Amino acid sequence: MALRADWLPALTAFESAARHQNFAHAAEELHLTASAVSHHVRKLESRLGVPLFQRHARGVSLTAQGRQLADAAGTALADVDGVLRSLRGSREDEGRVRITTLHSLAYTWLLPRLPDFTRAHPGLSLNVDTEIALTRFDEGGPDLGIRHGPGHWPGLTAHFLMDESLFPVTSPDYAATAGIASAPDLARHPLIADHARQGWHDWFRATHVHGAKFEERYTFSDTTDAMKAAAAGLGIALARSRIAVPYLERGELVRLPVPSMPARWGYYAVYPAHRRLRPAAQAFLDWLVEHRER
Repeated sequence: MALRADWLPALTAFESAARHQNFAHAAEELHLTASAVSHHVRKLESRLGVPLFQRHARGVSLTAQGRQLADAAGTALADVDGVLRSLRGSREDEGRVRITTLHSLAYTWLLPRLPDFTRAHPGLSLNVDTEIALTRFDEGGPDLGIRHGPGHWPGLTAHFLMDESLFPVTSPDYAATAGIASAPDLARHPLIADHARQGWHDWFRATHVHGAKFEERYTFSDTTDAMKAAAAGLGIALARSRIAVPYLERGELVRLPVPSMPARWGYYAVYPAHRRLRPAAQAFLDWLVEHRER
């Protein structure tokens, strides 16, 4: 059976739906409606005479035939996408890596390490996006990102970089007069919070302080601001170990003599599963993996 041009929209919709295992997510990626994706898939199934998905109450899953086609379609479309990007890109774009990450991680972990990357790859340039909103990997968007989370996101390949722990910190002057010797003591002080997935409730529970009544007097959307608020003496912040390092090294913050808590999530380098990284982006990913624990 010859592959005709009018098969391509249906194959594209199927490949995205197979990768996400979800018609709605595929529709969002392709800027279509979920019903349009479903129509393309059913049209493809009708032409082939085999079911590609099993439909059930909780969603869809690939059949054996669907998995076979998904593997072939994913590889083919990734190859075509790579060639198109190569043909369309200028020499400047070929040497530029676009990264999306958290502002707090860029400031405290990534930036201090970038001179090493520049020495190893003097011909490459970096664009670093630290917007709060979760960036979509659309055409013309970032090559890869560094995300904080569980390690699995629909449509993305994830490479583990590092985990972390959480512990209370404050300014040296505040610590000197706070009189904190154990975890329950913290409930008597103004606490500083951010919008991270784990916070003070989790820390008190992990340290077996049950029923503590405490006040999150200051809340910030960005962890960097929470760290700076603690350094200014406003109270006590719950620091992430990867973010707190430069503040502790400069003496702006001190760690209090109470237990730490392992974080539920870690940091991962991610990029779209359906396309290959350009050589420049692959070089940055390799560097990230090599330096992840340093």
